[in-house]
Amino acid sequence: MNTTEAELNDRIESYIIELGLPFEQVKDGLWLIHDEIDYIDNIVVYHTAPVLTFRVKLIDTPEEMIQPVLFRRLLELNATSMIAGAFGLEDESVVIVDTVQSPNLDKNEFQAAIDSITLAVREHYQELREIIRQGDSDQQQPAETVDQA
Repeated sequence: MNTTEAELNDRIESYIIELGLPFEQVKDGLWLIHDEIDYIDNIVVYHTAPVLTFRVKLIDTPEEMIQPVLFRRLLELNATSMIAGAFGLEDESVVIVDTVQSPNLDKNEFQAAIDSITLAVREHYQELREIIRQGDSDQQQPAETVDQA
């Protein structure tokens, strides 16, 4: 029996409610989760059958001089920390994205995707912010002056 997209959307929303996650439905198939327990706000969940996508903005991308260090670290984290999801770039921001197939989705799989994102934020946000902060402070150092006698 095929499940309609509307039925899948209802199931997804029921999982959000059952998990006790504060949310708002932006439109049909698009929810915004406010996970205040983990201080992670605005996890975007959107359903375009047969894929359910979870996305959260982590941090704005820095100046070009810092980007290679940051981007290298994001690639390393994709290989070691994010099993199903990934760190990525969207516009001028670093985001975390995870996807699951929606037709056979169950509550445990839904919660695992949310947990994966919140864990990645908790484990790596400070480190990534420090990379950016370090680069910003390097750029703000005054240029060395040559003492002319």
